[in-house]
Amino acid sequence: MTGATGGLLVVGDVVTDVLALHEGPLAPDTDTAARISVRPGGAGANVAAWAARGGARTALLARVGADSADWHRAELRAAGVEPRLVVDDRTPTAVVICLVDGGAERTLVTDGGASVRLGPEDWRADLLNDVALVHLSGYLFFSDPGRRLAARVFADAERRALPVSVDPASTGFVARLGVGAFRAAVTGAGLLVPNLAEARLLSGRDDPALAAAELSTAYGTVAVTLGARGALVARDGRLVAEVPAVPSAALDSTGAGDAFTGGFLAARLAGADLAQAAAAGCRAGAQAVRTVGGRPPAGPDAGSPAPARRAGRGGATLGSCE
Repeated sequence: MTGATGGLLVVGDVVTDVLALHEGPLAPDTDTAARISVRPGGAGANVAAWAARGGARTALLARVGADSADWHRAELRAAGVEPRLVVDDRTPTAVVICLVDGGAERTLVTDGGASVRLGPEDWRADLLNDVALVHLSGYLFFSDPGRRLAARVFADAERRALPVSVDPASTGFVARLGVGAFRAAVTGAGLLVPNLAEARLLSGRDDPALAAAELSTAYGTVAVTLGARGALVARDGRLVAEVPAVPSAALDSTGAGDAFTGGFLAARLAGADLAQAAAAGCRAGAQAVRTVGGRPPAGPDAGSPAPARRAGRGGATLGSCE
């Protein structure tokens, strides 16, 4: 994809993130001190925000509850994303509790809320007008309405010869759905963006390069994020790029993979080759881990708006591509 004139449409999830940054281990039956904040999140919304920060004209289709629709709409617009939000009067917005330890690693507790009700009735083919690339959040594929919506998007995108990318999103949810079922559901994708654990699960290969190559025989192009080891890209069964991570003092790894995906997609829309796009993704990931929450920082500085915590495990700097 070189110099595409259209924009990016992301179809996915908007989430209210409750972030708890705690230094020590969680203590059963008593209190664990933490710094807690509420932030806008969601894998699809985060990808859209990072793509917009990378210069892509970006829109997001998602379903939110009436309880927080105005707030999420305003936050998306502030991030440069055109919100195409379906407001659900019956079910509140999805909520994720993100427990982030002193090494910046996170554990997620998820209530899918309105996001799992996004379905084919929320889709219109004219959403593809003036679009050059469609990205589907992997969380779509873990509900029946989401899978039916994804099938509609794949079909309409194919009729317009538009490429579609997918991030697998969650090893736990992929395993629950079944690897074969997930792979079949994303057959229309021309780009897959898994992290290493997801690539291993979906391919059955332990070696990152072999996992990427195997998946790329089915999906054309695969970009695998490797955390502190950077990222690699395979196309049509062979490895075509290996990109080092950008060192970064990690505060919170929430959304690092979404940042990589958004940066990668924005770069491809701007005409970058695969290696250049992966490098752009790693740069976005480096910004993400320095910031509390899954969205880009509000100002030009990518540093955390919160007081500094120790960087990474044992104070080490971490790579950016989670």
